[in-house]
Amino acid sequence: MSEQVDNIIHNTSDLMNKAIVHLEGELQKVRAGKANPQMLEGLMVDYYGSPTPLNQVANVTVADARTLTLQPWEKSMIQPIERSIMQANLGVTPQNDGIMIRLFLPPLTEERRKELVKRVNAEGEQGKIALRNIRRDMIEQVKKLQKDGLSEDEAKDAETRIQGITDKNIAAVDQHCKDKEKEIMTI
Repeated sequence: MSEQVDNIIHNTSDLMNKAIVHLEGELQKVRAGKANPQMLEGLMVDYYGSPTPLNQVANVTVADARTLTLQPWEKSMIQPIERSIMQANLGVTPQNDGIMIRLFLPPLTEERRKELVKRVNAEGEQGKIALRNIRRDMIEQVKKLQKDGLSEDEAKDAETRIQGITDKNIAAVDQHCKDKEKEIMTI
């Protein structure tokens, strides 16, 4: 039985670490005043009728601290790329010179910074919800083991360990959100 409990504890750690990694990826997409190609991650472009990730139809580079350049592999892709950037509502307007697209990132206003902080906090809350769901599922597994003969003391010990892992990861989510908020609010 203790081997099964150890597997549950191990799965809890793995799943929660994956949730934290996902949160970090989502927070990287939030612009903090500097040009970052990751803000275009997940952006899909209509490539001859099928949605394709932007990084598979164009080369995205950072020209300077406030400018991203997109060099499409095919000139015919400039219009679909511009369209997808406009639909993504990133707060930037693409500038097209017929060969490449430039995204000039305006300095963040106080109002926009506050909106971004709200978005960061919403992402953090989603991360916490994911962690709590993992905790709930793992505790249910422990309770099933308890019905199958696991002693009450071992079950309580496992639940305590799962809660400890959850608390540690929720603190990590809070720290990530706090760091990102500081990064956004720094002028």
